[in-house]
Amino acid sequence: MELVPLGPGFAAELRGVDLIDVASSDAGYRAVREAFEEHSVIVFRNQDVSDDMQVAFSRAFGPLERTKVGSLAAGSFYVRATNMAADGALFSTTHRQALVNRANQLWHTDSSFKATPALASVLSARIIPEDGGETEFASTRLAWDRLPDAQKEELRDLVAVHSYANSRDQIDPALMTPEERAALPPVRWRLMWHNPANGRDALYIASHAGAIEGMDGGEGHALLARLIDDAAQSSHTYLHRWRTGDVVMWDNRATMHRGRPWPGSQARLMVRTTISARDRDGLDQVRPNSVAGVAAVTFSVKEETHRGRRVCGWRWV
Repeated sequence: MELVPLGPGFAAELRGVDLIDVASSDAGYRAVREAFEEHSVIVFRNQDVSDDMQVAFSRAFGPLERTKVGSLAAGSFYVRATNMAADGALFSTTHRQALVNRANQLWHTDSSFKATPALASVLSARIIPEDGGETEFASTRLAWDRLPDAQKEELRDLVAVHSYANSRDQIDPALMTPEERAALPPVRWRLMWHNPANGRDALYIASHAGAIEGMDGGEGHALLARLIDDAAQSSHTYLHRWRTGDVVMWDNRATMHRGRPWPGSQARLMVRTTISARDRDGLDQVRPNSVAGVAAVTFSVKEETHRGRRVCGWRWV
């Protein structure tokens, strides 16, 4: 297997290995797992990918997440990110799925708003537009490394409140359905995720995070915004320009990502599978020690969200 560096200190293309090698060979899995832990974003080119093959590959890394209520293919293993209806017609710019695509253009880390967050995501390109539609990545591990030691100590034990509503309400207050709001209450995670495989730390932030416990709304929002902006400086990001047959896997514990816009007149279909994090992936360490204050913080998050929108808007053996 050959590794070709892609980004500024993270992200690599893997050559000489395919999805089937990981799904069917322990040696293949071990090699790719090591690359994933080290580089955070790994790219496979020219894959003859199908839904079943993508699931088989993804399952080697851990349990698969079911797609949440309110999404296309809800209850399945697949997130279908597209601007196409089942009959091939393209959605209008005001269609709910078009608004979901816009929300995915915010810096985020997948499933940080869930009771069990994601270790990794696997995204395959099925139909790609001629223009735009790239996916941009930022390393929150390297962002953590760039922080002064004193600031690391200040941030290490802070707890952030993550909510699906926090990101979706930034696009449209009506984007998230009442059913989604009931199914996805806010959750709490430490601001730093420690990776037990390599001893590295990373910021655990992005657009689903809307408040910091112990800070008032404005102070918490300002801190989160500053950390996201610092992590996502253009000199520190990797922009993946998709080709048909590309499969990209990324570490949600150590990166943020965002989709980039593309013309609404051009079709795009991407299929994502998501691997849930386990304690062996550091999940036990990112959980806050105390559950005190959840109700108060939940209320605070909702209050700040409403004001902010102004009604407009990882088998390691």
